[in-house]
Amino acid sequence: MNIPFTRHTLDNGLDVLLHEDHACPIVAVNIWYHVGSKNEQPGRTGFAHLFEHLMFEGSQHHDHGFFQPLQGAGATLNGSTNADRTNYWEVVPTGALELALWMESDRMGYLLPALTEAKFTNQRDVVLNERRQNYENRPYGLAPMALLAALFAPDHPYHWTTIGDIADLQAAQLDEVRAFFRRYYHPANASIALAGDIDPVQALALVDRYFGEIEPGEPVAKIHVDASLPRDVRIYFEDRVELPRLYLAWITPAMFAEGDADLDLATDLLANGKTSRLYRRLVFDERLATDVSASQNSREMMGYAQITATAAPGHTLAELERVIFEEIARLAAEGPTDEEIDRGRVQAEAQFMFRLQTVGGFGGKSDQLNAYNTFLEDPAYFPKDLQRYQVCTKASLQAVVNRYLDPSRRVTLSIVPHGRATLAAPDSVMAAVS
Repeated sequence: MNIPFTRHTLDNGLDVLLHEDHACPIVAVNIWYHVGSKNEQPGRTGFAHLFEHLMFEGSQHHDHGFFQPLQGAGATLNGSTNADRTNYWEVVPTGALELALWMESDRMGYLLPALTEAKFTNQRDVVLNERRQNYENRPYGLAPMALLAALFAPDHPYHWTTIGDIADLQAAQLDEVRAFFRRYYHPANASIALAGDIDPVQALALVDRYFGEIEPGEPVAKIHVDASLPRDVRIYFEDRVELPRLYLAWITPAMFAEGDADLDLATDLLANGKTSRLYRRLVFDERLATDVSASQNSREMMGYAQITATAAPGHTLAELERVIFEEIARLAAEGPTDEEIDRGRVQAEAQFMFRLQTVGGFGGKSDQLNAYNTFLEDPAYFPKDLQRYQVCTKASLQAVVNRYLDPSRRVTLSIVPHGRATLAAPDSVMAAVS
């Protein structure tokens, strides 16, 4: 795996990553800000995601919507926010590169003069409506909020979801939001990757022309707050659903840390795909569940593993819980088969290659360069990332399952139909979630 690139840092601290690929006359422009919901404070949540919206509403020298000029030039564009970072990207025809750089630089350096009370109030209402649609009014939609709140203490940066709390969003003031922008959205806390039909010398000159004059801002210290779960936390809540669903979650290693890749493979062989152990047993053989899935959710400070299963009509969450832990115990005691390890490695490699089929978008080459640069300060981490999966063994998978998927240190969440609290897993207490 060799993705050639050059790395430069402007005088104001902006990292510039350049990858030349003339296969198509397009250029990916990808900007990462090292800020996410973990940089917020209790009582002031949702700010990072709010800026994902506000950054598309116009800046000082283009005080109009961000989409129209770029789409008119043939571009595709989007952005996203998670707990650890915010990113924005455009994929433009080669001739529109300068337009994309001008617009991105204007909203990095000159967003606040155009950020009015009206824009702030409007986009806050948009976010509150998004929260209602994607969380409150969606079946099982409040599960992430309940899980994170149970896994992490109230003052831990991963305690809340990226969307933020309703009360915090409603109480937010424009001056607080402006201060959050000045703290995190500046060159010294950002990196830009250009990938595609570029001349690296000319591309670097363009980036310096448009971004070089922006004030660097104060350096942002890395955050690391430990967390542990010393017992089995058993909670439930009622929702507008037809079937009860069980969620199990554990605190696990951070992304790229030792054990992270092994848990990726372990959760895959447990419950992803029709050949996985839990799918075969819960859905296909015993027909106790209508679905089952699992994941290792890697984050910068630490991750969390999750297994989710929906009970089939006539069956209970206690049955699901029993079978899940029987299969976890069997994997911990016997380890995976050689076939399972081989399949997991091949799937990991295939997913890795799929992300690199394009120069832009979510997961494209430009996005991966920025991810490695932001989290590891090593944009050349491509082969090392893949190697993490290739060196996984039966013994290493057994070790992480035994260490991290401990039945005595987990969150057990049941979501049951309204008025059917008795369907929750045994010994569960009602959770306050909103």
